[in-house]
Amino acid sequence: MASWRDGILKEFTPQVNRLTLVADPDGLLQEEGILQGIRERGFELIPFEDHVAFRYAYESRYRARWDRGEQTELVVVLRSQAADLGSLPHDLLQAGRRLFFNLGDIFRQLSYPIVATLDRSDLDALHAAQERYAPGQLGENATKEFILRHVFEIAPELIKQPSDLLRVLLRRHYRGQRIPETLDQRLIHLLRQNDAFADWPLETLLPDRDAFLAFIQERWPLYLERLTPDEAPGFRDESQRDFALSIAGPTDLPFDHDDVRVYMTSLFLEGVLEPVAHGQADALSSTWVQVGVRADPVADRSRRLRNLLDHLDKAIPLVEAKHTDWLHFAHAWAELRVLLNGQGGTIPGEILTAVRAMQAQMDDAFASWLARRYAGLVNLPPSPPAMLHHVPRFLARQAATDASVKVALVVVDGLSLDQWLVIRSVLAALQDDVRYIDQAVFAWVPSITPVSRQAALAGKPPLFFPNSIQTTDREQALWTQFWVDQGLVPMEVVYAKGLGDGNLEPVAEALAHPKVRVAGLVVDKVDKIGHGMELGSAGMHNQVRQWAEQPYLRGLLGLLLGRGFRVYLTSDHGNVEAEGCGRPTEGSVAELRGERVRVYPDASLRRLVKNRFPDALEWEPIGLPDSYLPLLAPGRRAFIPEKQRTVSHGGALIEEIIVPLVEITRRSA
Repeated sequence: MASWRDGILKEFTPQVNRLTLVADPDGLLQEEGILQGIRERGFELIPFEDHVAFRYAYESRYRARWDRGEQTELVVVLRSQAADLGSLPHDLLQAGRRLFFNLGDIFRQLSYPIVATLDRSDLDALHAAQERYAPGQLGENATKEFILRHVFEIAPELIKQPSDLLRVLLRRHYRGQRIPETLDQRLIHLLRQNDAFADWPLETLLPDRDAFLAFIQERWPLYLERLTPDEAPGFRDESQRDFALSIAGPTDLPFDHDDVRVYMTSLFLEGVLEPVAHGQADALSSTWVQVGVRADPVADRSRRLRNLLDHLDKAIPLVEAKHTDWLHFAHAWAELRVLLNGQGGTIPGEILTAVRAMQAQMDDAFASWLARRYAGLVNLPPSPPAMLHHVPRFLARQAATDASVKVALVVVDGLSLDQWLVIRSVLAALQDDVRYIDQAVFAWVPSITPVSRQAALAGKPPLFFPNSIQTTDREQALWTQFWVDQGLVPMEVVYAKGLGDGNLEPVAEALAHPKVRVAGLVVDKVDKIGHGMELGSAGMHNQVRQWAEQPYLRGLLGLLLGRGFRVYLTSDHGNVEAEGCGRPTEGSVAELRGERVRVYPDASLRRLVKNRFPDALEWEPIGLPDSYLPLLAPGRRAFIPEKQRTVSHGGALIEEIIVPLVEITRRSA
């Protein structure tokens, strides 16, 4: 079957014109498959958003190559209508051919305003349905129902009883489906015609994943009690039970339905739902619900490790997977790492062997996927963010909606996704009035602070700060400049680094100014722990847990929430436990001599070192200055003496590259 991309990609024929100007009001050229297809045809893409940044990249990276006679084909994308191409600089208009793409030309039978609300990753399913069913010209409501049925697999007329609705909600939130508000409103309207759902808080449960998870977590203990006989310890008459439910709605949910059980099991295995204690845990241990029941800690840990390992082994994304598939997988892998490094007895040898085998398979799959798809992540839309440099623009869109909105970005240097899970469990136990909405993003390769953290604060790829790519001295200037470009003035922007210990008075004083609207705060405690770590990943988890138990991080987050900030926490890179493969002896040739990465100014110099380490990876300078050439240590190895072990970063493993992005808010009363 033809793809909706075909009509776009056929316009990109190599050696027709070295410069192509595209009006793309619907962001079609920001879709992963389109980006990959354009790159495979030899074209490079650059958005025309920031005039100064664009001119720098155009002159230094492309005009300079053309002047040297090199063959490079460039696509300049303007997120605007065709008529607006005339606003581009005159020299571009003189040299470039012009193209225009929009959704209306691709989905002629459907309502354009409704189709435009979809995530571009959903267009494959929609185009396939349009080609297969040829629905004819549809109005708005008919388009909404067509999309619900064929894109999101939700047929409203088939949702007749609670098990049907619960299955739809579980599938939606487990997969992390982003369904536009206008489609949710239509679905709610149709569901409200069924009296069986009269007491379901659909307006909350459909769009809010965190609220839905709280809804089912609260009802799980009630379901377990209904499974046990009346005389069982812990059983209480329902009329005497204090439900204390924070989410209104029905209390008797059909968790035992076949289509529901599979999702419940996965949510417990992946740590999204928490197992609960029960007076008849032994009796329940032989049933499917044992995955959600706490009994003996040692047995629980071993059982959950086996089940989660089996689950992950079948869930490793393929090379054609979306980036969101890897983000989802990374959360489950982080849960496995927490279990491996947790308390509760010795892990059986066969489990450790199975983990190592699956880890090798995962590493190979992730490396293959990165080689094919990583470059396309750079130009994806910033909402939701896919990479760290998207985060400031994501925050800026929130601040732009209301002059009273204040946003804070807390960057915890060196915090891996699994270490965040350790911190979150500590914070959740100490503060029950705060909610943590977990997401994840891709860091930059090489996964080192001067590259990745500066990108997170500058809101731009490292290509645009070549003069400071070896240092972090310009972070404050880059952070401030980004927000000045968004229309703020310097006094509205706060930046502070070196946080993690001591008192919070300097931060509180900086935030006290009534005009402050934006804060960028760098916490470096975890990175310091990592650089002094001799006890591997388990030691990292232990020390990160101890730090989280101290009042500093809770106090910092509480201070920001108390001052009315929308708070987001992220990291510039993660870390891995690695074994030495030998130390290169290139003297002063390398511009950066890290444990997991070396950086060279010249490809021939890098090749000399690679000859000694043939399994090392010559990483192309994707989004980096042309003269910044990383050599990544092979696999889970490090450029240190053989047989030595270290906790380090700089490479492109999943633990280094996929980092947390967490929205932190107060729970509503």
